[in-house]
Amino acid sequence: MSPALARPAQSAVLDLDAFSRATGLHPVLVERLVALGLLQTVPTVGGPVQFSAAEVVRASRIQRLRDGLALNYAALGLVLDLLDRIDVLESRLRRNGGPNRQWT
Repeated sequence: MSPALARPAQSAVLDLDAFSRATGLHPVLVERLVALGLLQTVPTVGGPVQFSAAEVVRASRIQRLRDGLALNYAALGLVLDLLDRIDVLESRLRRNGGPNRQWT
């Protein structure tokens, strides 16, 4: 078994500093995005704030939306929710054997 496959699930959890380095976002901005509900943390009991590796992807999406469309934080939340919903519907459509069209 390769080392990547043998790694425990905990390795996919990042603390605030590691998450900030991975995303290129300042820790204060990361904390603001968490407070606004745009990023989710991994629940911990009394420990430091931690993030799943999936939140790195979400942070990248936030950065692209802010840079490309100059959206404010409220609009970001709405657009992220809509994009998440589209992802769910598209995967459901693929799973159910619907039309194999991709959006351009």
